[in-house]
Amino acid sequence: MSHKLIEYMKLHLISLMQDMEALETQMEQLDMNSKDFIELDFEFNNLSGQTIATRHLMSVASDILGIQTEEN
Repeated sequence: MSHKLIEYMKLHLISLMQDMEALETQMEQLDMNSKDFIELDFEFNNLSGQTIATRHLMSVASDILGIQTEEN
């Protein structure tokens, strides 16, 4: 079960990173002062925080279980 949770976290991290890339692409096409850009920037920063938290949780879980991952 624990290994499956870490594998899920890895997939979740990949998904978050893909979402960030998509937002970045959308943001590049907008004026930085536009409302749409500001909203996407907020979402980008939110996703960035989620990636940091997910990486941290993966690291802690891996350390507890003694599992070596690419993240640690």
